[in-house]
Amino acid sequence: MTVKAILEQKGHDVFTLGPNEKLSEAIRILTENRIGALVITNGDRKIVGILSERDIVRVLAREGAAALDIPVRSAMTPKVKICNENHTVNEVMEIMTKGRFRHLPVEKDGMLDGIVSIGDVVKRRIEDVEREAEEIRAYIATA
Repeated sequence: MTVKAILEQKGHDVFTLGPNEKLSEAIRILTENRIGALVITNGDRKIVGILSERDIVRVLAREGAAALDIPVRSAMTPKVKICNENHTVNEVMEIMTKGRFRHLPVEKDGMLDGIVSIGDVVKRRIEDVEREAEEIRAYIATA
């Protein structure tokens, strides 16, 4: 199973924000959409960072309430791990586990094409395991 299959099922929509926007705007978008991360892009959907809830907590702990007025670029993670549509579910799980993060942007031709979360990956892996178990049951029943 590949990232392409996940995106075909869930879609390619991603919540993004520019690096010069205020952190308070990022928090509003995360809260309203019940999501855990925003991909930070410039005007042409080139990925320049990612902002997770964890990033926000760190800057709030350091700066206090004044952090709400700082630009997203000051709080985001600038070195973003990415994947492409040909990565397998197992490869994505390994990248997320090693990096200890839950959101992985998908890039195509150097531009943002989607995002996969740990929830997407786990859901797909469970579906695969259930399908495999059913195939084994069917094989045993016909043997």
